[in-house]
Amino acid sequence: MTRLLDGCTPWPEEFVDRYWAAGHWRGNTLDNLLRGWASEYGPRTALVHGATRITYAHLNRRVDRMAAGFRLRGLRPGMRVVVQLPNVPEFVVTVFALMRAGAVPVFCPLRHRASEVPELVRVTQAVGYVGPSTHQGFDHTAMAADIAARRPFLRRVFTYEAPGTSSPYGGLTTDPWGCQYSPLATVDAAPEPALAQSADQVAFLLLSGSAGTPPRLVPRTHDDYAYQARAAAELVSLTGDDVYLAAVPAESNLAFGCPGIVGTLSVGGTVVLVEDPGPAACLPVVERERVTVTSLLPDVARHWLDALPDARADVSSLRLVQVGGAPLPRPAAERVGPGPGCRLQQVFGSAEGPLVLTRPADPDETVLTAQGRPLSDDDEIRIVDGKGEDVPDGEPGELLARGPYTLRGYYRAPEHNARAFTADGYLRTGHRARRTPDGSLVVTDRRSTSAS
Repeated sequence: MTRLLDGCTPWPEEFVDRYWAAGHWRGNTLDNLLRGWASEYGPRTALVHGATRITYAHLNRRVDRMAAGFRLRGLRPGMRVVVQLPNVPEFVVTVFALMRAGAVPVFCPLRHRASEVPELVRVTQAVGYVGPSTHQGFDHTAMAADIAARRPFLRRVFTYEAPGTSSPYGGLTTDPWGCQYSPLATVDAAPEPALAQSADQVAFLLLSGSAGTPPRLVPRTHDDYAYQARAAAELVSLTGDDVYLAAVPAESNLAFGCPGIVGTLSVGGTVVLVEDPGPAACLPVVERERVTVTSLLPDVARHWLDALPDARADVSSLRLVQVGGAPLPRPAAERVGPGPGCRLQQVFGSAEGPLVLTRPADPDETVLTAQGRPLSDDDEIRIVDGKGEDVPDGEPGELLARGPYTLRGYYRAPEHNARAFTADGYLRTGHRARRTPDGSLVVTDRRSTSAS
């Protein structure tokens, strides 16, 4: 069995052997992969945010020093830390630094507030929180302080300050409940020897997109996520010449690893981070940075298409636009080619898996009407009726899945897992789908089920 956090469900040994034999899992942690990328691509630009440009070598050094700083502040292997940051380089640095320190980042959408974050802290027993001091008028530090007053295990709050702003903390401070507060920029120490870590351990926890109380958390291991990002990068022929624009939230599965940030870094490309996905903010960035690949949600994609005729930005560098989160309606999908003059890729995926994508060589009709085929040859897909029986191709049913990057159980949710998975380990996605004659999947809607 794989070794996971308490409260996680491992893959059965026969599947572990299968995924290793197929070369999907390779036994390298994500933070150690970053070391290799820094060695191979050192002087190349890894991250861009506004006027900030960070090379691979500099990124790895910052991760090393922040990891040592986290350990100096008392973070130990296996501890959970909620990360709630905008699309800034500090998000990437923090996530990799926590992994390098052996801690487990818990990805939290920036839009979540006092009605969601405290429950996320409670379920994960998070000992730390990383977030902006304030963002768009909301006081994240005050929220963290309120949580710390009620949750005695939350004792470290690290605040991110946007460039040009000052921190309310001159350094490390402690509140009456014993919670320490410090600017994220001060989490810095001389690098230490690398920890011995296993790639079958949980790298981070993703928040499921399905509604639920308590929140449903998806454990992603180093092995499974490295494979997902690498395979997605290979599918779209990503190279070191590509520039990926992270326009959707960086903590989303789409932006982080489909192939997204991790996939782009794995080939020596450049990741450009923007905090506003709208066309007014992004189209000039596409021109300035010569962006080649990006990921958008359907509504944002339509806004981009509407803005293009009047935009003065040159977006001819774009070769691929991924649209995920929901199917892009055909009228909008038909405009992608004539608009920016690049290829559309429809993507269906979730934090849980599986990842279904159209291929660059797919016929136009497939790209316009379907979400494509599963990423991996070892993705096992079933479409079943209400009795759990497989339906014929062309008939709609519920989508079930298992595979080398699809979870086997939600974090600390045994009762829900008993309903959300079949006896033989298939995830009940709660999505309705049908299979076309060419093997593509058309995902239609989400029905209310125990897995939703």
